[in-house]
Amino acid sequence: MDLSTSSSSSFSSASSSSSWFSGIVRGRSNSVKMSNKNPAAASGGADSVSGGGPITTKKQFLGVMFKYGPKSVQVAFKTGDYKQQVIFIGGLTDGFLATDYLEPLAIALDKEKWSLVQFLLSSSYSGYGTSSLRQDATELDQLISYLINKEDSEGVVLLGHSTGCQDIVYYMRTNAACSRAVRAAILQAPVSDREYKATLPDTASMIDLASNMISEGRESELMPREANPDAPITAFR
Repeated sequence: MDLSTSSSSSFSSASSSSSWFSGIVRGRSNSVKMSNKNPAAASGGADSVSGGGPITTKKQFLGVMFKYGPKSVQVAFKTGDYKQQVIFIGGLTDGFLATDYLEPLAIALDKEKWSLVQFLLSSSYSGYGTSSLRQDATELDQLISYLINKEDSEGVVLLGHSTGCQDIVYYMRTNAACSRAVRAAILQAPVSDREYKATLPDTASMIDLASNMISEGRESELMPREANPDAPITAFR
């Protein structure tokens, strides 16, 4: 999985306000920041993508990787150099390039003069067991703050996949300062992890153990491996 980078940009006027995406977010600004097209897009073979833009070949994105917060994991990748961004929030174990639709989405957004932002949270990959929705919301707010203050963002759309939908609902209920920059939210394949866990035979006994640990002030300690074989998980989580 290659994440190439491109840094040059120029200015141009926005496309017609009748575009399909602008209809979703109810209007667009009169000026957007446009990225230079890459004339050297890879050619030949079934995986090549013509016409420049954020995708050169299959599974290869052109864009900028940046730090949006103090933690080492707080890294984001942006395709397209525009003033409006769609932020993709993945589900459990997800990270960069989490779903197959991100490639066509990046291409479609580029045509509408929107950027696609993928980012890592403390809960990304195997970190979900030692994090929380509250922590995800805090880090999402830091990302939006970065886009506003460093990238002159004119508004964002949140796109949640699976557990990422829970992050969006939790974040919007916090009324955090930067949540006012959210122009729309998309919940794609939303799920409830708690409802899924409730269908497993060992969940009840593990909940009892977690409750006892929390009552003893050990909510941050790890549960036994059988509580969640895929990743370490705290009693609180």
